[in-house]
Amino acid sequence: MSNLLVTGANGKLGRHVTQLLLEAGSDHIIAASRDTAKIADLAAKGAEVRRVDFDDAASLAEAFAGVDRVLIISTDSLGTGQRLNQHKAAVAAAKAAGVTEIVYTSMPKPDVSAVSFAGDHFGTEQAVIASGLAYTILRDAWYQENLFMNLPDAFKGGTLYTSAGDGKQAHVSHADVARSAAAALSRPSTNQIFTLTGPELLTMPQIAALASEATGKPLAVVNVTDEQLADGMKAHGVPDGWVPVLVSFDTAARRGDFEILTDDVETLTGRKPTSLQAFFEANKAAF
Repeated sequence: MSNLLVTGANGKLGRHVTQLLLEAGSDHIIAASRDTAKIADLAAKGAEVRRVDFDDAASLAEAFAGVDRVLIISTDSLGTGQRLNQHKAAVAAAKAAGVTEIVYTSMPKPDVSAVSFAGDHFGTEQAVIASGLAYTILRDAWYQENLFMNLPDAFKGGTLYTSAGDGKQAHVSHADVARSAAAALSRPSTNQIFTLTGPELLTMPQIAALASEATGKPLAVVNVTDEQLADGMKAHGVPDGWVPVLVSFDTAARRGDFEILTDDVETLTGRKPTSLQAFFEANKAAF
């Protein structure tokens, strides 16, 4: 039996992974969060609960003590450089504590991607590899669930504005990423990098067509420049700090940064990934 620790256990991904590991029942599962009161339900299901704050070196050292393998889920501290520092601190603490393996959630092509926070992921990958510990890096494609951020509003007006052009993406379901992470953490690593994608590459017009078919609502796609997209976001009240981040997603798609298709989800989980069509059918009421 191994001691497996999941950081960010109060987040959607961390909670899902922890629950999957508890259901498997073959290892000792440690759920870690800044606020342990928020993961009391996981403790009730059999997880050991530990406090971990990526800005508190002492908490990292205490949380990682006696841990064999740790899943470091990227934090939500964007835009200040704090995120990369947090991740590096976690990697250093894991090595100092005698952790043997790190699983890290990254993103596709972090070394070249136009996404504004790609450097955080690439820098963390480098730190993980340089640590000398065994590792598994999971480069997650954009979640299918991220489409909840813009498609419902687009349907209200009947138009989806995008600067992604004909760039293709293979959105992956949150559940498929959780299952992949649980599988990766449950087995010894051979220093591998996986890119987790859905089963097909689609342009934004193709994505809009699938969504329209599932919901029965019309949705036109209008291509705009990055600048026009940013202006539109500001006009609709998107916070200034988030505008360049969101626009960078479309920039990256247009450049082909997300044009990657793999069978890595199936390799890790033994299950084919959920299609975007199935996602829209299952969630059409939300759109």
